[in-house]
Amino acid sequence: MDKRALENTIIDVLKTVYDPEIPVDVYELGLIYNIDISDEGEVKIAMTLTSPSCPVAESLPAEVEQKAASVEGVSKATVDITFDPPWDKDMMSEEAQLELGFL
Repeated sequence: MDKRALENTIIDVLKTVYDPEIPVDVYELGLIYNIDISDEGEVKIAMTLTSPSCPVAESLPAEVEQKAASVEGVSKATVDITFDPPWDKDMMSEEAQLELGFL
């Protein structure tokens, strides 16, 4: 599987991970900043949380890491949390903004 196809599969899997406080998946929320895939299938995901005091700060990144690692072709997945830039609602997809009544 080429990197582009693998990235698309990872994105599809990440769309099954939801912030429990918001009925939108982490990808559409704009919490996933970057997905980097090495030639060996190691995946590094840079993501943020809706706030530094997010109640799922422990479990959400672990779930993202576990789901990405479960994708065929991924040898290892790690998640790095960053708050730079800080998340805001403008990072959400149009679909997510519509669903949450921001549009």
